[in-house]
Amino acid sequence: METRIKNTSLKILQGDITMQNTQAIVNAANSSLLGGGGVDGAIHRAGGPEILEHCKRIRNERGTLPPGNAVITPAGNMISEYVIHTVGPIWRGGKNKEPEVLRNCYQIVLSLAQNEFIKSVSFPSISTGIYGYPIEKASKIALATVIEYIEIHGFFEEIRFVLFSKYDFEVYQANLKKLTL
Repeated sequence: METRIKNTSLKILQGDITMQNTQAIVNAANSSLLGGGGVDGAIHRAGGPEILEHCKRIRNERGTLPPGNAVITPAGNMISEYVIHTVGPIWRGGKNKEPEVLRNCYQIVLSLAQNEFIKSVSFPSISTGIYGYPIEKASKIALATVIEYIEIHGFFEEIRFVLFSKYDFEVYQANLKKLTL
């Protein structure tokens, strides 16, 4: 599914984020930045040791990455040039500022990309895997935040949401239709 907002193509795809040809892909990282499961593990495996070396350097300089923040590294062996690592919130019922932290993940990634003149970005569904954020709630926040950013800044050529499962893909598609009617 594709829609246009200002001059930006916004796409919802089912697939493997590590295979995307956008300038940057987004990693739903953990605070350690040292790899893990899900999207994080897949990106570290596909990108190879270069990503881990950069993440170790960042961690040595700054410590762990708090939820709602982001850092950028080269993409190593992947097609994309960069990986923007962001740490989403762990779902605890929605009463511990999870929506605000999740919104901030998307905003800070887009701001960092814009500051680095990165015109195309692929996002996974941040925090909906092991962190347990309900996909219905998370997708609405993700899409609304990205659309709002595009409407204000109009910088990007293409933003993709790349969902691994058919169910997640369908949820994102349905919510994008609701938001762009």
